[in-house]
Amino acid sequence: MRRRGVLRLMATTAIGFAISPRRTLAQASAAGPEMVALCEYMSAARSRGLPAEVAEQAKHHILDTLSAMISGSRLPPGRAAQRYIQASAGKGTATICGTALTAAPVEAALANGVMAHADETDDSNNAGRWHPGCAVVPAALATVEELGADGASLLNAVTLGYDIGTRIILAMFGENAKASYASSLATHSIAGTFGAAAAACCVAGFDAQQMRWALGYTAHQSSGTRAWQRDTDHIEKAFVFAGMPARNGVTSALLVKAGWTGVDDIFTGADNFFATYAPKAEPGRLVEKLGERYDIALTDIKKWTVGSPIQAPLDGIEAIRGKHPFEAGQVKRVTVRLAPPVAAVVDNRDIPDICLQHMVAVMLLDKTVSFQAAHDTARMRDPAALRERQKVDLVRDEELAKFLPVRVTLVEIELADGTRLTERVTAVRGTPRNPMTRAEVVDKARDLIAPVLGREISERLIGMVYAIEAVPDIRNLGGLLRRG
Repeated sequence: MRRRGVLRLMATTAIGFAISPRRTLAQASAAGPEMVALCEYMSAARSRGLPAEVAEQAKHHILDTLSAMISGSRLPPGRAAQRYIQASAGKGTATICGTALTAAPVEAALANGVMAHADETDDSNNAGRWHPGCAVVPAALATVEELGADGASLLNAVTLGYDIGTRIILAMFGENAKASYASSLATHSIAGTFGAAAAACCVAGFDAQQMRWALGYTAHQSSGTRAWQRDTDHIEKAFVFAGMPARNGVTSALLVKAGWTGVDDIFTGADNFFATYAPKAEPGRLVEKLGERYDIALTDIKKWTVGSPIQAPLDGIEAIRGKHPFEAGQVKRVTVRLAPPVAAVVDNRDIPDICLQHMVAVMLLDKTVSFQAAHDTARMRDPAALRERQKVDLVRDEELAKFLPVRVTLVEIELADGTRLTERVTAVRGTPRNPMTRAEVVDKARDLIAPVLGREISERLIGMVYAIEAVPDIRNLGGLLRRG
């Protein structure tokens, strides 16, 4: 949607409101032009055709997130989510992935979100500084199971969720990544809540007026601080990044579906969202390149099942080793340079898959980092791993902050004989500038799904996702996501 198209949409929408019996002209005009255009776009998203390459990317991200949910069901945050469902919320028919449990849609979205971000397997969007899939896909899935939709609608709903969540953060902070990193607000939960709500509302088939009301309820539920960085079990982090946003997004959709009304101008009226959270926000970014830029195609899929800031260092070591093979015993020193706010997320953490020093040590020893190795907490005390970890220096390089949100990384390996091997990583594998192929995404999915659901179910699930437009009722997907 080009600028002229957005302006035309704003004008025709205003005319439509002037004659609508549902709202008076004064009430309709309270919503700013950006919000009017945004909600019109959102209301048409369910039936809008997607470019073929965008649809392909959306399928990659849906499969990648379902895989994260299923594998996450066996990790501590996933088990915590299941305990919650068993103790307090096990009423309803919505699927809890990787288990035989069911729940009401709001609780199912929470549990599946927590499982999707039970570790660092899920996708991430640098521009919006959030993890889209773990919030958006659980919300869309829960709403589909409650209200029903075909596969094409789910595909469009998930794609819309990525667009809206990212645009909220860009409107708040622009492209000033340093400002968002400096803020105490959790961009992950804010973007996640709006992205999840957009997806759930799209599944529900809301018109523009209902979208405005739902965004109001979403804004009131949008919250979160960066205190998650102190969480040593990844459970609170999974709640902040995924479980809470997914739950809140579904709640917004179901409230409006039940006939709740609200304010029309949560982005523009008195005490609005931006005035509260980001007084210097640029609301125009909400509608920037809608229909032209699809943020799901600009979102990373992780090759390595570790924290995003560790992806580039592992890529760098793999690249160096491919050009100049070496053994761990030959290494004297490994120096990794990251931008300071990025390094802070992974510097000597207590959790293996978000501890850069430990993951580099594993990479030196194993020549790869498997899902199992990234979640082996006991190995953090292994003498061999500790010996290699002592060789790792993480340098917080202010020069690299200039490139944010692109996480440029420098890796240098010094061997015992004095040889110095270096690699500068500017495009991590799985990012839009260095994308994974469908085969790579499928291989990752098989490794995550098959140990939980079995090889046959794994193949059927993968096949259904890549033929999702032909699925008449996406609730059929639920049977493939359950265990037992």
